[in-house]
Amino acid sequence: MRPHLALIEDDPDFALMCRTYLERAGFTVTWAIDARAGKSALYDGGIALAVLDLGLPDGSGLELLRALRSTSRLPVIVVSGRGGEADRVAGLEIGADDYLVKPFSQRELVARIRAVLRRSQPPDAPVVLEVGALRVDTAGHQAAVAGIALTLRPKEYALLELLARSPGRVFSAEQLLEQIWGASWQQPATVVEHVYRLRGKLSGLPTPAPRITTVRGFGYRLDP
Repeated sequence: MRPHLALIEDDPDFALMCRTYLERAGFTVTWAIDARAGKSALYDGGIALAVLDLGLPDGSGLELLRALRSTSRLPVIVVSGRGGEADRVAGLEIGADDYLVKPFSQRELVARIRAVLRRSQPPDAPVVLEVGALRVDTAGHQAAVAGIALTLRPKEYALLELLARSPGRVFSAEQLLEQIWGASWQQPATVVEHVYRLRGKLSGLPTPAPRITTVRGFGYRLDP
């Protein structure tokens, strides 16, 4: 079945270009020209993801997003000509899954949509991951080394779980940003900071623990 998208955009020419490209890429698209029509499209059901412009003629796209988030976790990609950090942060904090600044290529829009749809899929059945003395409980979002519980922040846990799912595999900073933070505008320094903190917690244990190895020029891997 073709994923059904809601495109909420007040510029007819831009909307036609997006709709044409998205349909060629395998999506079904419902176009809404303003917030009122957008709200109707979103609540009619059957929509897999919304592409939402912030500058709508009858209201703010952020207000529409805020109203949607009060009742739904439908994936939303915000598109806007406002690309300042404050604008991006506001959109993401209200509940956007991604934020794309105009102008952008249609290929990038399709790639962002597919990435958000992948992240919104139901999670795999909970499993317990074991790497050496490390044990990661994906159901309880808890980790321990030789029975010693680790106190981890949410992103630290997400980083450790991702690495533990594929021990020995090298992940680039860009891959980690995409899979954990889900936002390409974050800086690689974000990954460096979290790796540093996580290493400190693993190395500070009284028992040997798996280590996060830096593969210079490529990224990071978890070694038993």
